[in-house]
Amino acid sequence: MSILDQVNETEWGTLIEVGKARGSLTLDEVLSVLGVELTVDVLTDVESAFRPEGITLVVEVDPHTADDDDLPAAVPAAVAAVDHASTVAPGLTRDDHDAGVIQRTERPARHKRRARSGAASGDSGGSGDSVRLYLREIGQVSLIDAAQEVALAKRIEAGLHADNRLAELATEGRLGELDREQRVALERTRRDGEHAKSDLTQANLRLVVSIAKRYSGRGMALLDLVQEGNLGLMRAVEKFDYTKGFKFSTYATWWIRQAITRAIADQARTIRIPVHMVESINKIHRYQRQLIQELEREPTMEELAEKVDLTPARVREILRMSQDPLSLDSPVGDEADTSLADFIPDSTADAPADQAAKQMLGEALVEALGELNDREQAVVRLRFGLEDGTIHTLEDVGKTFGVTRERIRQIESKTLAKLRNPNRSDRLRDYLET
Repeated sequence: MSILDQVNETEWGTLIEVGKARGSLTLDEVLSVLGVELTVDVLTDVESAFRPEGITLVVEVDPHTADDDDLPAAVPAAVAAVDHASTVAPGLTRDDHDAGVIQRTERPARHKRRARSGAASGDSGGSGDSVRLYLREIGQVSLIDAAQEVALAKRIEAGLHADNRLAELATEGRLGELDREQRVALERTRRDGEHAKSDLTQANLRLVVSIAKRYSGRGMALLDLVQEGNLGLMRAVEKFDYTKGFKFSTYATWWIRQAITRAIADQARTIRIPVHMVESINKIHRYQRQLIQELEREPTMEELAEKVDLTPARVREILRMSQDPLSLDSPVGDEADTSLADFIPDSTADAPADQAAKQMLGEALVEALGELNDREQAVVRLRFGLEDGTIHTLEDVGKTFGVTRERIRQIESKTLAKLRNPNRSDRLRDYLET
């Protein structure tokens, strides 16, 4: 069963209309509607569906992994991508790039030639040096064409078969049945498959840098993005099927971007958002931009909710989740002498007037207690928690002074009667009334 049989008909119909009007659709636009991982079968189904509609599926690949500013002077071409402009995928017999062909399109590179001397040794900053060293290293690996990709893929396939054969015989306890030459041949084929897998991966490392650079500034360092993209590239190498006729880079691009975007979702934010929620946020933002272009104004929450087929309350909740947290120490203004925390009220704190009143009440209470003898002061402080904030029972206070609880009750009653004297109580009553 084709993956297209499971897709939402309304969303797919809208996508087809957009593709007809524009003449082409990007791979990202298609996969966002399909909601599946990229496989060669998916590419085949999509290309077959687009051909009668006259729609071209475009996979955008940046032809340069970095501007010249980011490259060592000795390797100006270290960021050339694997693919060339508008190369038809092998195996798809389309003449002159007719509609329905999967095309490769290069994005224009922004060359900034600068005269620099001693760039490799004169730059400061460990991160920049690491990037340049990495670019220099991967720039030494030669690029490969489609025929070489197929040859490597065949070696990988043969290596997997040999590895499976050895594992099967070892599990069944029949490995000893092989003669020395057969075993050596299987081992050699297995190792050759591993080498081919490594060669195919290294030949496409510059493609990873090309894609990773587009995601810089989103909370992760460039080298971290490259590392995550390399994991996606390795996944693409494992799943690549050369018999379907698509170029490897067409297939690898999606896996690299998928690995990078998932890493950003998992690691970049202070408060992690689940990957499925990140996809919902991106979908809402995409439709929001689309509505702004169509309506020439900001869409209302109801219009946006109708577009994404969600309730307005749900859309508000998702947009609230998309907000980035801010540090309370973030400077405010040009002078940078105030921080964001200075403008956030503390709802649990008392108003300045109340704090002043409490302080004056405490001073008046201390003054009133000062007119009692030491024992009376101590009993009142313990019984009402004026000492440590803990209210003590009559029995506890009695044990402290070595007398009975009844004696403490008598002292307490006598002391409170003294404090109720108008000469003392009037000074405290004013604070209770305010």
